[in-house]
Formats: sequence, C-alpha cells, structure tokens
Amino acid sequence: MQSISLKRGLIVVVLLVTAIALGIGFTINVFSQVNQYQESMLARVTSYAKIVAGNARESVALDDNSNETRRLATLANSQFVQHVHIYRLEPTSGELSFFASYNKEGLAPIPAKFSKIEQLSQAQINADFMEVAEPILLDNSVIGYVYLRGSTNEIRLFMWRSIGVAVLVFLVTLIACWIATIRLRRGITQPLEHIVDIASQIARDKNYTLRIPDSRVDEFNDLGQSLNIMLDRVQHQIERQRRAEQEASQLNAELEQQVTQRTKALRESNQELLATLEQLHQYQGQLVESEKMASLGDMVAGIAHEVNTPIGLSVTASTLLQDKLAVMQEKFNEKRISTNEFARFLGDCDENLAIIYRNVNRAAELITSFKQVAVDQSSEVDRTIEIHNFMRDVLTSVKPRRLDIEKFPIQVHAADNLEVMTKPGPLNQILINLIVNSMVHGFDGKTSGHIEINFELIDDDLEITYRDDGNGVPFDIRKKIFDPFVTTKRGAGGSGLGLHLAYNLVTQVLGGNIHFFSEEQQGVEFIVRFPVTVVNAPASLKNFEQKS
Repeated sequence: MQSISLKRGLIVVVLLVTAIALGIGFTINVFSQVNQYQESMLARVTSYAKIVAGNARESVALDDNSNETRRLATLANSQFVQHVHIYRLEPTSGELSFFASYNKEGLAPIPAKFSKIEQLSQAQINADFMEVAEPILLDNSVIGYVYLRGSTNEIRLFMWRSIGVAVLVFLVTLIACWIATIRLRRGITQPLEHIVDIASQIARDKNYTLRIPDSRVDEFNDLGQSLNIMLDRVQHQIERQRRAEQEASQLNAELEQQVTQRTKALRESNQELLATLEQLHQYQGQLVESEKMASLGDMVAGIAHEVNTPIGLSVTASTLLQDKLAVMQEKFNEKRISTNEFARFLGDCDENLAIIYRNVNRAAELITSFKQVAVDQSSEVDRTIEIHNFMRDVLTSVKPRRLDIEKFPIQVHAADNLEVMTKPGPLNQILINLIVNSMVHGFDGKTSGHIEINFELIDDDLEITYRDDGNGVPFDIRKKIFDPFVTTKRGAGGSGLGLHLAYNLVTQVLGGNIHFFSEEQQGVEFIVRFPVTVVNAPASLKNFEQKS
C-alpha cells in the first residue's frame, strides 16, 4: 500500500475541502444572483411593454400610425429595447394587422409575431433576447397588441462580472487557507515525529522500558500517555504469555480427550440420522405409490360418468322401442294395423336400433380404452404402442377429471403410424400428471386455454414437448418444481407429488431426462426425452385434437 505523508495530506485535504465548499457556495450564489437579475429584467421588459401600450392607445384608436411611429422613435435613447411592433385588431374581421414598429439602429427588422401573441402574455427569455406581448386596452376592450423585444447583453455582463468577483474571492480565500494550514502543520507534525521516533526504536530493539515524554499539545500528550500505558500492559502480557504456554500444554491434552469423546458421540448421532433418512425415503416412496394409486382410482371413478351417457341413451331408446312394440302388438291383435302405421313403426325401429347400436358401441370403446389405460398404469412391461391410438386412450381417460375440452383443447402432433416399444404405464402416468397439473394450476382462474403435445424421434430417443399457455410457475418455486410436496395449492387439495412422480418415472423408470421452462403468465414447457425401440418411423406428420 502506498504511504501518504501527513504534512502533504493535511494541506491537500484542507485545501480540497475548502475549494469544494467555496466552489459550491459561489456557484449557488452566482446562480441565485443571475436568476434574480433575469427576473428583474423580465419585469423591466414587461414594464416597457405596458408603457408603450398605454402610449399607443390613442394612436391605435384613431388609426394614426405616423404619430405612433414618431413616438416609438424616442426609444432610440434606450440601449435595452431592440424591436417594438404595434398590431391593430381590425374591428370588422377581428384579425391583427401591422400598425407601427421600431427597430434599433444596426438591427434588421424582424417578421410579425401574430401567431405568438397568446404565448407571450408572460415575458420569456431566450439565448439572445427577451420578448413579451401586451394588449392595448380601450374601455376594457382589446384594440391591439404591443410586441417588445429587449437585449440580454446586460444579463450576460452581470453574469460575467459576478463570476469574476467570485473567482477572485475564491483564489484569495484559498491562498489565506493555505498559509494558515502551513502554520498549523508545524505545530502538529513536530511532536508527532518525536513520538514516531520513539515507537520505531521500541519496535527495532524490543525495549519496552522506553516511555514517551510529555508534549505541549494536549492531544499528543494524551496519545503519549496511552502509549505508555500500552507499553506497561505489553510487559505484563509477556509475563502472562510465558505462564499461559505452560497451561496451554495441559489444556491441549485435555482437549484431545474431549475431541475423542465428541467424535464418538457424533458417529452415533450420524447413524441415527442415516436411519431416520432411510425411513423418510421409505415414507416418500409410499406417498408416491399412494399418489399413483389415487390417480388410477380417480380415473376408474370417472368411468361411470363417461359410460353412463351412451348406456342411458341406449336404455331410453330401447324403452321407447318397447313401448312402440307394445302398441303395435295391440293393434296387430285387433287387426287394426294400416300400411302407413306399419311403415312408420319400421322406421322408428330402425332409428332406435341405430341409436342403441351407436351408444353401446361407444360404451364398448370407452371401456376398452379405460381397460387399456388401467392395465398400462399398473404395469411397467415394454409394449409396442402407436402414438396416436395411445394418446386417444390417454385423453379419453383424462376427460372424466372435469376437463372442459371445449374451453381447454388438447392438440397432439406426431408422425402418422409412429410406433415405438416402451413402457406405456409410466408414459401414461407422466402425460396425465402434466395435463392435470395444467388444469389445476396453469388454468386456475382462466376461462380458456390450450395444450400442445409434440412427439418427435431423435436418433433412438423419443422427445415429447409439452406446452400450455396458462399462468406459468411463480419464480420462487421454479428451481424446486420437481421436489416432493412443492405445491401452490397447499390446503386446497394439492399434494405436491404430481411433478415429482413424473420426474421419477422419466429418470428412473424410462431412463431419460425432463427439462422445464416457464415465465409467469406465459405458460410452461416440459421437454421429456427417453430411449425407445423404434418399430415404425414414417416421415409424414399428422395432428389431431381432442374431441368431445
């Protein structure tokens, strides 16, 4: 570190502080004086304009511009006024017309300022001139205007004069401060140098018997006494240190014994902690399995809702057909059947049988899809799946979970007839958890939204890109989104295990990885990639959207 001389430092600091203080004070003072002078000049130009307006009242009223021009010529005695225009307000058209003017000798005339009259009701100052417009009143009615422009030379002259005086006072004050600082420095540095010499001798010879004599400066006298007290204490400390070294050897032996005992106690505590951690992992695994079974149970519980509709329609159609058949049987027994009635009966039979067939077939398809999804969810055996058919089964199983597919459509993009061999159960669980996560969290409070799922083969890996345009994930939980029990629905039915289960299935069961991107109110994006065995990889791309 570079050393600093107290002699030079004292002078530099005092002069620097004084210069800064004087500079700030003089700057504020000059600025204040110039502003006050500007205000007085603005008041002056306004007074000139009012005087000219009062003198011009009679000339404007009588339309005597020659008399007014002679009166304005008397302004040549003023070094301040540069230009004066008098405008007359035409009584018929209400427009301004040029009436008379004055231009200081040596200055070129300036154009009329008709458009600026309203803006110049208050005096304004520019870089080179001041200007103001004053109305000419006759019986409280405006009959014209006076435009007056004044010079700013006096303001500039005042400003430079003020700056010159300030600079002169600044230099004189700085010189006086420098002389006073030199005298003060001599009284401070001489006793301080004496103290430094003694301290250097003590440090060099380690002679702690030396003492600092009294000084004429009270502060240095106090410093010398404090140093003398410190030297006394150093002597006592050296003696104590010798005794302490002997005691330290004994304490080291005792400390080693205590460390050995504490180490043994820590080992026992670590064993207990490891056992507790292993038990926590077991509980966590049980909770994850419970979440998987709860998801499967939720799906099975929703089967009744989906299957009930086609079966109910089938029952209604069959009951109606039975009633019509009873009526027709009664008419047949009474031999009252007409050709038209029999033809209408055959049409009703055909229509109701078609309704029964469609809805029973629909129920059979739903049951088949639910059965396949349920088998997949409870199995981790590899199976060949065709992506589009697999996704139809997944989306069918998701519909009972209060998914409004009209407001929240799900669109799937995948190559036509894309077939891979993988574990459909974990993949099913992953997709269902992502979709349910979007419905519960992403679209919470929204009336509409969109989910997009893309399937793409990259070498021997299947990459799934899942996106929604929902609420996104809060910043404070993004880094721990895959941790267990992390949820924004604490106390409202959220367990915080959905994405944790998806992460474990991707990384541990499918042997892949999952990445997550999100911004608040910008939706989420999950990229899942894992190895598969490709059975059929066509090049064409086919999209489909979940239908009701």
